[in-house]
Amino acid sequence: MKLGCFPTYKSNIHKKKPMEESNKSELKTELIYGLNDRPPLRETLFAALQHLLAIFVAIITPPLIIAGALKLDIETTSFLVSMALFASGVSTFIQCKRIGGIGTGLLCIQGTSFSFIGPIISAGLTGGLPVIFGACMAASTVEMLISRLLKYTRKIITPLVSGIVVTLIGMSLIKVGITACGGGAVAKSNGTFGSFEHVGLAALVLLLIIFFNRSSNRYLRMSSIVIGLVIGYAVAWCMGLVDFSSVQSYGGFNIPVPFKYGLSFDWSAFIALGLVYLITAIEAYGDITANSLISGEPVEGKTFVKRASGGILADGFNSMLAGVFNSFPNSVFAQNNGMIQLTGVASRYVGYYIAGFLVLLGLFPAVGLVFSLMPEPVLGGATLLMFGTVASAGIRIIAAQTIDRKATLVMALSFSLGLSVELVPEILSQLPETVRNIFSSGITTGGVTAILANALIRIKE
Repeated sequence: MKLGCFPTYKSNIHKKKPMEESNKSELKTELIYGLNDRPPLRETLFAALQHLLAIFVAIITPPLIIAGALKLDIETTSFLVSMALFASGVSTFIQCKRIGGIGTGLLCIQGTSFSFIGPIISAGLTGGLPVIFGACMAASTVEMLISRLLKYTRKIITPLVSGIVVTLIGMSLIKVGITACGGGAVAKSNGTFGSFEHVGLAALVLLLIIFFNRSSNRYLRMSSIVIGLVIGYAVAWCMGLVDFSSVQSYGGFNIPVPFKYGLSFDWSAFIALGLVYLITAIEAYGDITANSLISGEPVEGKTFVKRASGGILADGFNSMLAGVFNSFPNSVFAQNNGMIQLTGVASRYVGYYIAGFLVLLGLFPAVGLVFSLMPEPVLGGATLLMFGTVASAGIRIIAAQTIDRKATLVMALSFSLGLSVELVPEILSQLPETVRNIFSSGITTGGVTAILANALIRIKE
């Protein structure tokens, strides 16, 4: 998360005040409700609903994409969507409450992460859901370890490396998004991939999101993705692309069942996911810094270090917990920082309501079933823009750094090798299976290259 869009905390600090106290007092005056304030119920619910609008689609999209790529049935897809909402609710509560040193104690929202989609799909194609959940849980220890060694890992994973990996994540996922726009795996098998019907529907959703996102009305802008998906869903139903008859029942409750699909372990999946956890930890640090700043809390000193370490620890712990309940890794959502600034409400008690809403939505199977029936072109039209935004965020991180000869060489190597295995995966066909599985993801290949190149290349100007 680039912090350039937020006011700096140093400019208005009185020299006689300690850094933490001054920073806190100066910024808190801009808030309507501070971190430990308890807004009235009506205002709390209103703020919580705005946060939900900003995160709901982002939480359910990864399981939908993964389920589509792995060709899972409707019941399994629905359950994965429900558990993504449930796990996000539990994770958000832990972040906001800060239990035993785990969590930030800020209004910090967690949800299913886009960053892991590529490696998860690769793991799923190798060993199905058991390998996915086993590897996600085992690799989460990487992020938990980083939370204890934060000051050392920041010297290895520099902003340049983070920017390269975030850009590669977006670029790699664009392929997934455009495949969904064409109709997905089902359309490829029945020969309708890329038809005017599919591409036109995806284009409609994309244009609707752009139109509402450019609105001067902040509520329309915040709801642009939701509106685009709802209208696209309705049009798809009118076109006969939504088959509700395949669902037996919309009633009942989804009871979270730990390890429902079993567990398995694969070293190649562990290594690929571990690298993404490494980068996610650094991203979480930036998001927590931004959240502290906007909430009028210190961004230096012991209090901040405890919050940052606890937040990154929670990021890893919550991802492991998500795996227990058959969901995918969670990460801190940066978009909610903007929501805090927009509403002026930084109260962590709002987070409890957000968590409660997410858990309730996850317990009702109807929510998951409705979204699991969404045609891939509708989802593709939205995700194509989302993934492009991820790549753009990575480019912004890179652009904020000094681009000297070393940085240029690191970027050239990372993008060349990372995109090579994405564009021409056959280049790995003669390698041993374990090596092939590790480096089949452009994110892993480019990320490892960026870390090694940044550490080893020495250029004397």
